[in-house]
Amino acid sequence: MKKTQPKGLTRIFNAGKYSLKGLKAAWQNEAAFRQEVVLLIVMSAVTLFLPVSHLEQLIMIASLFLVVIVELINSAIEAVVDRIGPEHHVLSGRAKDIGSAAVFVALILVLITWGSILLF
Repeated sequence: MKKTQPKGLTRIFNAGKYSLKGLKAAWQNEAAFRQEVVLLIVMSAVTLFLPVSHLEQLIMIASLFLVVIVELINSAIEAVVDRIGPEHHVLSGRAKDIGSAAVFVALILVLITWGSILLF
């Protein structure tokens, strides 16, 4: 007999539960995630003291959130690759490197965003 999937509020509640579980796992297992969350908190607080508009402040904080989002995706890719096996494979290495590059590009976006707003 086919199991029916939850619908409505139950599905939303379950999705929220899984998301919190994922955030907890990332916090416990990923040092880069913890560092980027701390960066997000500290730098978001810094924006409160900068001579910028509310929209500029929002854009600056959004760029920091993007780093955290990309780090979560990168961590998920790494977990799946590690699950496949510990032996080195060129495609596994490529997947991990590309995920890392995505985080790097997101960090460059933070630098460009903050630099553009603060310097121009």
